[in-house]
Amino acid sequence: MKISYNWLKQFIKIDWNSHKTSELLTDLGLEVEGIELFESVKGGLEGIVVGHVLSCEQHSNADRLKVTLVDIGTETPVQIVCGAPNVEKGQKVPVATIGTTLYTKEGEAWKIKKGKIRGEESHGMICAEDELGLGESHDGIMILDNSLKPGTLASDVFKVEKDEVFEIGLTPNRADAMSHFGVARDLKAGLKQQEINKELITPPVSHFNVSNRSLRIDVDVKNNTLAPRYCGVTISDILVQPSPDWLKNRLRAIGLTPKNNVVDATNYVLHELGQPLHAFDANKIKGGKIEVKTLPKGTKFITLDGIERELHEDDLMICDIEKPMCIAGVFGGVHSGVTEHTTAIFLESAFFNPVSIRKTAKRHGLNTDASFRFERGIDIENVEYALKRAALLIKEIAGGEITSDIVDLYPNKQKDFEVFLAFKKINKLIGQNISEDTIKSILASLDIKVKNVTEAGMGLSVPSYRVDVQRQVDVIEEILRVYGYNNIAFSEKLNASVASTSPFEDYKIQQIIGDLLAARGYFEILTNSLTSPEYNNFLDGPIKDRPHVTVLNPLSGELSVLRKSSLFSALESASYNMNRKRQNLRLFEFGKTYFKEENERIEEKYLSILLCGESNENSWTGPSKKTDFFQLKSIVDTVLERLGIENLTTTPDESLLFSEGISYKSKDDVTLVSFGVVQTSVLKEFDIKQHVFYADFNWDAILDNLNRTEITFKEISKYPEVKRDFALLLDEGTTFKQVYEIGFKTERKLLSNINLFDVYQGKNLPDGKKSYAVSFTLKDSKGTLTDKQIDKIMSKLQNSYERELQAELR
Repeated sequence: MKISYNWLKQFIKIDWNSHKTSELLTDLGLEVEGIELFESVKGGLEGIVVGHVLSCEQHSNADRLKVTLVDIGTETPVQIVCGAPNVEKGQKVPVATIGTTLYTKEGEAWKIKKGKIRGEESHGMICAEDELGLGESHDGIMILDNSLKPGTLASDVFKVEKDEVFEIGLTPNRADAMSHFGVARDLKAGLKQQEINKELITPPVSHFNVSNRSLRIDVDVKNNTLAPRYCGVTISDILVQPSPDWLKNRLRAIGLTPKNNVVDATNYVLHELGQPLHAFDANKIKGGKIEVKTLPKGTKFITLDGIERELHEDDLMICDIEKPMCIAGVFGGVHSGVTEHTTAIFLESAFFNPVSIRKTAKRHGLNTDASFRFERGIDIENVEYALKRAALLIKEIAGGEITSDIVDLYPNKQKDFEVFLAFKKINKLIGQNISEDTIKSILASLDIKVKNVTEAGMGLSVPSYRVDVQRQVDVIEEILRVYGYNNIAFSEKLNASVASTSPFEDYKIQQIIGDLLAARGYFEILTNSLTSPEYNNFLDGPIKDRPHVTVLNPLSGELSVLRKSSLFSALESASYNMNRKRQNLRLFEFGKTYFKEENERIEEKYLSILLCGESNENSWTGPSKKTDFFQLKSIVDTVLERLGIENLTTTPDESLLFSEGISYKSKDDVTLVSFGVVQTSVLKEFDIKQHVFYADFNWDAILDNLNRTEITFKEISKYPEVKRDFALLLDEGTTFKQVYEIGFKTERKLLSNINLFDVYQGKNLPDGKKSYAVSFTLKDSKGTLTDKQIDKIMSKLQNSYERELQAELR
């Protein structure tokens, strides 16, 4: 939410700088995430001055150029080459001096430099209004008032407004702060705690009066539950035109685009007071009557964006006697809005049921400033005041007269919330004694009235605009928020109890593996469990057939289900990083996947690892090297080794996710981890154009295997090991796994390791053959190996390879 500091200071006079104010707002719970500078003219016309054209001569080398001599308030005039057809001697004009930065319509910056144009020096630029950002015209240079003095700053002439805009990360419960007045109200409470008493300045509406009753619009609310309060008034003889500059600047500062004076006025009051309003063209209201009601399911309605929508039977609509005109509290209709031809309006201010608005907005995928406020809960007591405020503002900037009494349908008046606040509860929850006087002062600054006081506590009346304060603990939170979390003393001792649900304490195992991966250069990520149901198209087998856990009230279609695979969350993170020039990634995440089986929701834990890009950077020690499958396999093996999980079965992974992949399975045929090269078709969905290597550990199965893994050890041998090599000529289809298994089957006692250190195919080898260079490590824990023992073992190995693989020694 954007809050203009200049606008805020209209309600509370404060001379603090923006950073000091932002600190107080953050302490009050309205976290200021950033402060942006706003200028009504981009660049603030800095470097632009008034110039006086002393002479204007034809350029000797160009028919369309003039050479001017311009007094810009410096000791000597400057020569400027100008191509505008309307430049003449004696004019006062805006001049961009050397070093000035100007901006294109697209916002791109360019700097004025000294230069030569067709042989003539030019020391600046005489500007048109579009070049300064003051308008759209480029027909010629701007001609200024002849009374202006040369050298006068253009920012003073055009009254450039500068503002600082707070970006506030508003939490959903703070509906009371969804406006400039609401933020000012909070600021007042915070200032009072610092013994700075400031009164709120409320825009007056006492001069609201009805000029005549020539245009009456009747209102019939069919459902008071969905529309507990509905107000309206007519304004006639208005002139729809662009808004004055001060109003445009207010809206632009907070990121809104001005439309016309009527629409801008309703938007202004919305952001000023937090009350959404809507203006209907009164001449388009058939039968002179407004009906607030629901319509049959499937009714067609075209909204302001030109899209035809099918209504739900629970959507509350604003209608005339013939047709729907507006989705109540969400979006207007294309046929009833204000245009440049509108001369009379019916101005609506209402309180709509928050739950109804929230459901309607989600159903139609609409998120407007109005629905944002209605669905969180506005102040029902502010409805009529905001209507008067907006009506007076429209009358001020669009002319016209108020031509009806205010219609105010409010059959069930809402009472303020009543809460009993116990003193003991305050001190217990806050952990520090706060004096009764301080508590009462804070409550008063928050407009919470103390109705009665006893020894045990106080009876309180909470104002209607605090829809989130309905319980004792809510009031205590308010007291602490204004008192200041920073003012609560720290205890010297902190006690906590942690329950362990696993004999291996899952969180400790995660920490061990997380530290291992981080030490090897991997970064931990935390991703959103919500994802798109479209990703299910890339899955296969049982995982695809298991139903999604769907979100009943999704934020969007892309976040409407809980994930069934961790891969897509990892790829989203990878794509985000790649789009920001980070191509070399090593990521891991502990998380959960979710399924639905019959009426049960199932959660499964996982550890995912993602690799892509280069494994090392270019340096003087050698060139960079691409990440490959074996780097992924190495880290997978390292994790399992650290966990003490051994004797796993290796099988090919043939899922649709991997173009090449393998799985490790336990003795009881449970897959512990699947890993491989992610399919190109999957990567295209995320606009990833490089290989991605991915591993998915079934963490629940990992923990289960930990419970059954026996810890074994053996002494380190005192005797040296021996290495011997074979260069084996093998068939092209033979794998190293076959060589490895045959080796250990042949010699179980003294053979400790087999390693493949070179592979060759090509010249000087028969067709269909390849060469493996394999080393064998021999070791005896009881004594030093003799040459006779070594030769015997190597002979056995040679015979086995010749017999089973038809191998030859090269």
